[in-house]
Amino acid sequence: MYSTAMSLSAASASASASAAAVASGATASRPNATRPAAGLRFCGLRREALGLRSVRSSPQVVAARRSVAAAATAGNGAAGSGGFDYDLVIIGAGVGGHGAALHAVEKGLKTAIIEGDVVGGTCVNRGCVPSKALLAVSGRMRELQDEHHMKSLGLQVSSAGYDRQAVADHANNLASKIRSNLTNSMKALGVDILTGVGTIVGKQKVRYGKVGFLDNEITARNIIIATGSVPFVPKGIEIDGKTVFTSDHALKLESVPDWIAIVGSGYIGLEFSDVYTALGSEVTFVEALDQLMPGFDPEIGKLAQRILINPRKIDYHTGVFASKITPAKDGKPVLIELIDAKTKEHKETLEVDAALIATGRAPFTKGLGLENINVVTQRGFVPVDERMQVMDADGNAVPNLYCIGDANGKLMLAHAASAQGISVVEQISGRDNILNHLSIPAACFTHPEISMVGLTEPQAREQAGKEGFEISVVKTSFKANTKALAENEGDGLAKMIYRPDTGEILGVHILGLHAADLIHEASNAIALGTRVQDIKFAVHAHPTLSEVLDELFKAAKVNAGASNSVNEPVAA
Repeated sequence: MYSTAMSLSAASASASASAAAVASGATASRPNATRPAAGLRFCGLRREALGLRSVRSSPQVVAARRSVAAAATAGNGAAGSGGFDYDLVIIGAGVGGHGAALHAVEKGLKTAIIEGDVVGGTCVNRGCVPSKALLAVSGRMRELQDEHHMKSLGLQVSSAGYDRQAVADHANNLASKIRSNLTNSMKALGVDILTGVGTIVGKQKVRYGKVGFLDNEITARNIIIATGSVPFVPKGIEIDGKTVFTSDHALKLESVPDWIAIVGSGYIGLEFSDVYTALGSEVTFVEALDQLMPGFDPEIGKLAQRILINPRKIDYHTGVFASKITPAKDGKPVLIELIDAKTKEHKETLEVDAALIATGRAPFTKGLGLENINVVTQRGFVPVDERMQVMDADGNAVPNLYCIGDANGKLMLAHAASAQGISVVEQISGRDNILNHLSIPAACFTHPEISMVGLTEPQAREQAGKEGFEISVVKTSFKANTKALAENEGDGLAKMIYRPDTGEILGVHILGLHAADLIHEASNAIALGTRVQDIKFAVHAHPTLSEVLDELFKAAKVNAGASNSVNEPVAA
């Protein structure tokens, strides 16, 4: 669902980015289509996809980088180099920190990771992992409850039911298992797990320990901040954890209310609506923007509303803020005061059994000691450059200090945090590396699922207008796919936005059965710079859902004279 941050899935609703987005829980828009300057080596990126020429570093820069890498890897991780206690210290043991730590060990770096809570961060303990357990249950319940669907397959099923505590235990047990797996994997590879909160006290120096008692000081050649995020709660909303709560509380599934209001219709809100309605709740969305699911491609959002909202026990209020929410007490229900998002005039007061606040995530960056190194956060986010290197208040890169994941706000997804961490380790090991965030997929694990990578159609049209090129859009339906029809799951659409002059894939959006698994072929194509005219020759097993994308690629028409292949290697 979310990352060290986020996926109920993905959830990149940047908490304090704007008043409308904050109050709506809308997912952050995909990264701008700006293309990075010509660099040395790109992670998840072919140069041709960015229209860049081959540019190599000067011999002096290459020699300096190799010198740093040689010093860092001396001793194969047995001891820190250059008089430092560690080659790398990571503050935060979520998915991003874990990914960076494992890659650092692979590179021979002596590595430590500091965690003040529990290993796994938000994703494993309060996000991606337990939410998928709840969504697995909701998916099974929907199947069993759909009598028409079952009869069409020749099946007869008696009435479906569930044990709330057993469902909650399933989610908790899964989180515990994955947390244990992550901890054991780091210990087995020799990563030192240091317990406590970490604070940067100076250049390449970190103190850690219990809050208020940071008694241990260590030095590191390089430091990565990977502290993730927490649920964002707007002003005027009182959280009691029982009747008014965030996703952190909801994942415990301590109750299934008869009527629940979900404030925000982004990834988090949409996934929880899937869970609650499958378990019998009625849901009311409260959305600040004028349409539901504002972070999705508009065409996909409209189809999702037809499939995921309209047939279910869900109603909604759009264009309104929840200005005040009071928990249930003394026999009174939860009270939600709604005001017009534009005029701020009072519209109505809702009375419900519970309210889930799904208004996005806020970076968890307090107490890091950034003031000691002249770094000022921006709305709580740590400012970084394209290499995830932290920038100080004067706009200069802070040597040997990086920030990944939700704490930097570039793309608030767990797998993005991990990819950023790996990219940073590549850099400090001597290989310049830039991550292409437009190649990172996102998914919403509703039933059916939604997934996406790259630009939405409006974003692509805006970029095309600025840069002076044309775009084309092709679509294919799940109703034309044999495997989907065999499952009686023909509702769905795949859509691709691309450049007909070059064949460059700009974005792919899918709503349908296993969309979260299907998106990766498109994601990898964008990452590797594979063009439509090449990938349409890829062979897909029949009958499989992957043929949805096969048909999509084959439907694309590229202008005569466009390059037939992408052969230029990634610069070393």
